[in-house]
Amino acid sequence: MAAEYMHVGIPVLNKKPNMIYNDWGKFWVNESVDEYDYKIEYLKFDEGTRFPEILSKQFHVAYKVDNADPYLEDADQIIFGPERLDEHVRLAFIIKDDAIIELYEEK
Repeated sequence: MAAEYMHVGIPVLNKKPNMIYNDWGKFWVNESVDEYDYKIEYLKFDEGTRFPEILSKQFHVAYKVDNADPYLEDADQIIFGPERLDEHVRLAFIIKDDAIIELYEEK
């Protein structure tokens, strides 16, 4: 298994400057995590978002993985996905040891 740190996702109540809207997921997100020194992804979820409520209340840590399956099997709980975003990307959120972890699989 190989995992590469991507960002920390922090839910916010108010939109920050330079956020863009993701219509697929019904949420606002900063345009690039690289805009911030600490690789922070700010998220503001709208009503009707595809994501579970826990993501709007707690931060998560995101990792790019070669294969999400071993992490999914090892998870204490799968809270979202895995969902294919396109032919190359699969996304899932899990809970492991009380931490919310985003698994971003890109092939």
